[in-house]
Amino acid sequence: MSDTQDAPTRTLADLKNLAVATAVETSDAPKREAKRDALGRSYATGRRKNAIARVWIKPGKGEINVNGKRVGQYFARPVLRMLITQPFLVTDRYNQFDVFCTCTGGGLSGQAGAVRHGISRALTYYEPDLRGVLKLAGFLTRDSRVVERKKYGRAKARRSFQFSKR
Repeated sequence: MSDTQDAPTRTLADLKNLAVATAVETSDAPKREAKRDALGRSYATGRRKNAIARVWIKPGKGEINVNGKRVGQYFARPVLRMLITQPFLVTDRYNQFDVFCTCTGGGLSGQAGAVRHGISRALTYYEPDLRGVLKLAGFLTRDSRVVERKKYGRAKARRSFQFSKR
């Protein structure tokens, strides 16, 4: 298991090293262009569960605002803040971009996943060369798992009512 392909990835640093090792430039692939607006921002939409995040990124000091609040105020749990910063850590762009986003729907966990998805997509629009690293990390894939609907004649989606023999 000395080869980098066979070793399991456990941390973001391992993932970053794997992405750098497997990054292969292909001359056949069309070169992607950066998508930026007149203010130099890139926009992307991220989704997770029932949450939708509209994300704008631009070069800056690393400030993240969610629905008009600082990220530490909106996402109080450190795990959710760590989830949001993962795309920047994997691509070595930590504290280089300011993020402004609006979230709707779902709960805090779903919104944090939606913001991470949106940041990852916006980074690929701002710097198309980062697409390989983010794709290998799995940040560009939309997690399509949603809550199963409740069925009639059942207590919840699959749970039956308690059976009474008498």
